[in-house]
Amino acid sequence: MFSNIDEIQKFSKDRVELATKVATNFSKGVQQIATESADYSKKSLEQSTAALEQLFGAKSIERALEIQSEYAKTAYEGFVAQATKIGELYTNLAKEAFKPWETALTPTTETHAG
Repeated sequence: MFSNIDEIQKFSKDRVELATKVATNFSKGVQQIATESADYSKKSLEQSTAALEQLFGAKSIERALEIQSEYAKTAYEGFVAQATKIGELYTNLAKEAFKPWETALTPTTETHAG
């Protein structure tokens, strides 16, 4: 497989670079997911607080039920949108993180002169 020490060193160096690219891509993807999750949590807390304040200010049971229904609908729609977005981010994470391996494992048309 290897005919001299230079080939072994190049192979090792290429694998280290490949692993570094994979780790960097993975780290970026995880960071993006964490940021998105934190943003959603903050937004969700703000919406919950606003709905609670409206509930405390409701003058009737009917208005309180209306506020609760609006909040439940908004919260559900927000959750579904967020779940979809996070799913897409995980899909992109898998694609991007392991793209360097894909490239490295794809056979090339080049031939090596020994």
